[in-house]
Amino acid sequence: MSDDQRDQHPAEPAPAAAQAVPAGPEPEPIRFFGTTWVDHDGGYALRRAAAAVGSLVTAVAAAVLLRLSYEGLELGNVGPFLSISVVVLFAIASSIAFAKTWESFSRRPAPSSDEAALKGLKTIGFIGSLIAYFLRCLVEAPGEKLRRAEYERALADFARRRSARTGNPAARRPKRKK
Repeated sequence: MSDDQRDQHPAEPAPAAAQAVPAGPEPEPIRFFGTTWVDHDGGYALRRAAAAVGSLVTAVAAAVLLRLSYEGLELGNVGPFLSISVVVLFAIASSIAFAKTWESFSRRPAPSSDEAALKGLKTIGFIGSLIAYFLRCLVEAPGEKLRRAEYERALADFARRRSARTGNPAARRPKRKK
């Protein structure tokens, strides 16, 4: 089919799903869970278990890797100061990463927060973040409580705005001047 023939045919209408307007606020998806957290359907429990096991296995593998790295330092005879410093650095970085990750599940960071400055430290202490993720998966999807509160607030606001409307504003009679 040439370009001229294509131009003569009317464009096909978009699928009905693309034209549908959402009937209210949409829930924000959570990584690994999508929007299954809203109704706890679509394999939500299985996803939670898989995320918990995955984060725990990854944390254990990372700890083994750090142990091998520490043994490498010992074999290199770098001295007790550097060996102790590395252990203390990873312990502090992991505890800070745990605290910041756990905190991020219950509140959104402020726009001018120090999250960007702590990004490197959280990367070094990634084991703490993995452990926080594991522990939160035992209770709920990480960040579910925060997103559920925001979603329910948005639904309530939407319902309040929808109930305040009464008919077509264009069909109203104009106000009488006194």
